[in-house]
Amino acid sequence: MDYEPIDRKPGEFQQPLTVAEIAAVTRAAFGEGTAVRSAAELAGGYYNNTYRIDLGGDRPVVLRVAPKPARQAKADPEMMRNEHASVPHLAPVAGLLPRTLAIDFTHQVIGRDYMFQTFLAGAPAEKVLTTYPEPVRGAFFHQLGDITRAVHSVRGPGFGRVAGPVHERWSDALLTWFDRAAADLTDAGLDAGDVTRLVEVADRDRAVLDEIAEPRLLHGDLWVGNTMLAEGAPEPLITGVFDCDRTWWGDPEADWPIYLALRKPGTERDAFWKGYGQVGRTENARWRALVYEAKHATALLLEFHRFGMDGELAKTYGEIRDLTTRLATR
Repeated sequence: MDYEPIDRKPGEFQQPLTVAEIAAVTRAAFGEGTAVRSAAELAGGYYNNTYRIDLGGDRPVVLRVAPKPARQAKADPEMMRNEHASVPHLAPVAGLLPRTLAIDFTHQVIGRDYMFQTFLAGAPAEKVLTTYPEPVRGAFFHQLGDITRAVHSVRGPGFGRVAGPVHERWSDALLTWFDRAAADLTDAGLDAGDVTRLVEVADRDRAVLDEIAEPRLLHGDLWVGNTMLAEGAPEPLITGVFDCDRTWWGDPEADWPIYLALRKPGTERDAFWKGYGQVGRTENARWRALVYEAKHATALLLEFHRFGMDGELAKTYGEIRDLTTRLATR
């Protein structure tokens, strides 16, 4: 086997498989006689280890391997299992998603969850979108708005992670997530006080959160880095969407693509709203948007810590304190 892992330090969050482990999971998935010609670890992701596996067929396959259970967060545990539970609900965009070829959550082969998926055609948008002239990049964001709207059209049984547990009230799902994220920060040796104070402020206005009575499907991580584009197209054309492991049932305005589309008004991102439609801008909706912004910032704290981005860590703590002040002045 020709093996090309990413060179990682022993203490890094993402830890690659050995040659023997890749051979073992491949045989378990496709049969004892299966031989791996090559395995190359793909860069760009920050959670799972992802490999392009050549089995000698027309197209390679993708192997995704979750972190060991002890390394996973309390706020967002077992994300690969959450993605697997989400697949039937993502039917409106099924034509864009990779197909699952094999999946193993038993830990009998290796002590980690893993899945094999089809390899999506096209080129990663993260690499090629900026090669297009700025005036035509709006086509990408318009399509992203269409896709997000299709995902949000799906109704759910309750609020929270698609794999469960779900809550009857939106406030319970949201504030439980914050409590678990605060525990994750403490476990990592970080200060959770700012997040705890924010929850105390948000808790005073639970009724505003609970105006959201109908749970909708949220992708949780839909943006440039998780899409594929057609190669050689005159305008950006989305052909694939991947990494659907952060799906939730909740308020559509809490979703990651909504947050990012709002971040840079007056740019090509404005085309997102042509595909998606406009979001509510009532006083209560604006207050909820501050809570959602704080959720995204809190999630980033652990990622910045994992990758030693101390400058971003300090900046994000400052953003959370500012959001807490703004929430309290309602």
